[in-house]
Amino acid sequence: MTFEPLLHAPIAIQIHVAAVVPAALLGAYLLLRPKGTPRHRLLGKIWLCLMVVTALSSFFIHQINMFYGFSPIHLLSLYVLFGCWGAIVNARKHNIEAHKRIVRGLYFGGIVGAGIFTFIPGRMMNRIVFTGDEIAPFAVLAAIALVLLWAVSKELWHRRRLT
Repeated sequence: MTFEPLLHAPIAIQIHVAAVVPAALLGAYLLLRPKGTPRHRLLGKIWLCLMVVTALSSFFIHQINMFYGFSPIHLLSLYVLFGCWGAIVNARKHNIEAHKRIVRGLYFGGIVGAGIFTFIPGRMMNRIVFTGDEIAPFAVLAAIALVLLWAVSKELWHRRRLT
């Protein structure tokens, strides 16, 4: 593992990574911990701010230049911005089911889904994480898959218990 590619990356990429990494960790924590507490509300606001910074910074990243500097990934950034707004509006209206649905979509689509594509060979995160080790990508992907399966199964078990 080497941070050399990130240290030499444009400032927009550095800001993007500096926002999305804590958003990924904090989002996982929030999804797994009790909801509605003062801590959840505070950390949720911080998480939404990190998501907005992540989405906004992506508009200054043009490595996949398909249409005037933009690519389909920028549509995901629009989804994240509108989703953040929807999460806030629904939380304030006490529409908790819609809030949960939006936040889960933001996390699993905007962070997990998009994050998986950053590890494709040739992309910066691939160069940062998998430098020179042929087995490491498979070990990391297996670990991510196990954590996701655990989180989803825990959530499904909790839902069954409530019904």
